[in-house]
Amino acid sequence: MKEKFYITTPLYYPSGKWHLGHSYTTVCCDAIARYKRMSGYDVFYLTGTDEHGQKIEERAKDAGMTPKQFVDGLVDNIKSLWQRLDISYDKFIRTTDDYHVKSVQKIFTYLYEKGDIYKATYKGKYCVPCESFWTDTQLVDGKCPDCGRPVIDSAEESYFFRLSKYGDRIRKLLTETDFLEPKSRVNEMVNNFIDKGLNDLAVTRTSVEWGIPVPFDSKHKVYVWIDALSNYINALGYNGDEKLMSYWPANVHMVGKEIVRFHSIIWPAILMALDLPLPKKVYGHGWLLLGGDKMSKSKGNVADPFMLIDKYGVDAVRYYLLREVPFGSDGAFTPEAFLTRYNSDLANDLGNLVKRTLAMSRQYFGGKVTIGTTEAADAEFTDEINSLKSKVDNAIDKLNCPAALEAIFAVISKANKYIDANTPWVLFSKGETQRLKTVIYNLLESIRVCATLLSPFITKGTEKIFEGLNIEKPKTDERAVYIEDNEYNTVEQPALYLRVDIKKELKEMEEKVEKTAEVKEEPQDKKPLIGIEDFDKLDLRIAEVIACEKVEKADKLLKLTVRLGDEERTVVSGIAKSYTPEQMVGKKVVLVANLKPVKLRGIESAGMVICADCGDGVSLVCPEKETDSGAKVC
Repeated sequence: MKEKFYITTPLYYPSGKWHLGHSYTTVCCDAIARYKRMSGYDVFYLTGTDEHGQKIEERAKDAGMTPKQFVDGLVDNIKSLWQRLDISYDKFIRTTDDYHVKSVQKIFTYLYEKGDIYKATYKGKYCVPCESFWTDTQLVDGKCPDCGRPVIDSAEESYFFRLSKYGDRIRKLLTETDFLEPKSRVNEMVNNFIDKGLNDLAVTRTSVEWGIPVPFDSKHKVYVWIDALSNYINALGYNGDEKLMSYWPANVHMVGKEIVRFHSIIWPAILMALDLPLPKKVYGHGWLLLGGDKMSKSKGNVADPFMLIDKYGVDAVRYYLLREVPFGSDGAFTPEAFLTRYNSDLANDLGNLVKRTLAMSRQYFGGKVTIGTTEAADAEFTDEINSLKSKVDNAIDKLNCPAALEAIFAVISKANKYIDANTPWVLFSKGETQRLKTVIYNLLESIRVCATLLSPFITKGTEKIFEGLNIEKPKTDERAVYIEDNEYNTVEQPALYLRVDIKKELKEMEEKVEKTAEVKEEPQDKKPLIGIEDFDKLDLRIAEVIACEKVEKADKLLKLTVRLGDEERTVVSGIAKSYTPEQMVGKKVVLVANLKPVKLRGIESAGMVICADCGDGVSLVCPEKETDSGAKVC
């Protein structure tokens, strides 16, 4: 029987547009899954979407849709993206799938009956964007430790999971094994959470409708921890399919660093409570950031994976994500770096090597090439080819795709230098046919081995390479070594990758974005210019929202009580479509403090909150740093 290998991405939250950050994790897992399949493993690769929660509920309402309708469109979109990126997942799970819902309810009931879940009232701090509860000791500068945004006081009846019961076992797991990598993540988890004491975890909500009902208490909806995290076993048929469950435990959960806590502390504790084996590895990689280049206005466009694939091909996107980002650390995407990597590695190094070698094989031998006479100098090159597979194996065992690609392209670089050192055109002119055959043969062998090991990383170009070599694409890596008795019969192939004019491409991107920006930045109701004396008439102040409620019979209005230094006042603001009362409490906003009071819906409003128009809603203008209420905005 083949050894099993189970790899997962996190479940992606379908609340907005998909971007390269989502693609990074998924492409990385795909390359590892493909490589393991090629190495003879029985692979199961899982990805999917986490579709419940307050944010989905609110965004669906704003869009005039049901939550299910809202997420269906986004799920269709991400599946389309995965298809375009050649993602070879074995299963796509949605937390709205019937089998997942039933399994979550069974898990919840089991843990409740075991005594690991109990009902109580939660009182503490809550971060609405992260949908996370925190204790005072866990806050960082009084704010959410995950996203850095303000939290609100919350009191809500909830069912709790006895996370504290498993604190000692989690500490040993993190500090005495290699369960979590890189090691820097271990220090974060121990210092920020374990050392401060694990509190029992609220695992249901009563204020959210869009979720899985607790089977014996339907007003409670199962919260994200037991819902989303259990997907990794539910997708394998937990509570039903023993054959699929044979893939458990997972070899690796690949996650972004912002959700390491959930996967390295909460998830293993749930598994301990279920008496199930723990995953072998959780790897928390860094973020793919948008670089601060001069094209910053275009971030929304140039980081669109659909656009990049359409223009430059799927190999360019996959290769950049797998090669450019330092594994385990943050990496930056910039259009210039993307195009430079494409030109230098794919078009120049790999593309030129294949093009030149195939052309010489046809020119000198009509495409039919076998080995001729060898020289001592060939051994160094063939040894490099022979040692490549072990280097790539070692890198993939460490989940390090950049190191694997670096090793492959080191051989590609040596192959290009081998051409220059042996000058096949000179050998041809001198009639040294046997020596020429060996040089071309060695080059073809280097291309075959490199293409075999490259195929999990870049999928389209390697297929074309094997077409040019006129051999079938290998299904395994058993022959990814130098072989002396191959017979080649190469055929003509178009260029793999065409070089791009980087300056021209960047200019076209910039012009496209500037044109888009002109449309957005030139509203028809453009205001006339004012002088500094007019601006000085405004009294802009920082105000802290201390209470907030909806205005009756007014869908767009919220009634805010704000603190302005020592003063309190009431402000009515038309932001109810973008913010809930709970989200507003604790926020510090910019207020026009000297606006003449007006009555709105019978409520006297003394001031105006400043917002930015985002097209589909508004975004509050807030101070970047902690600022006292009443501070003057200047």
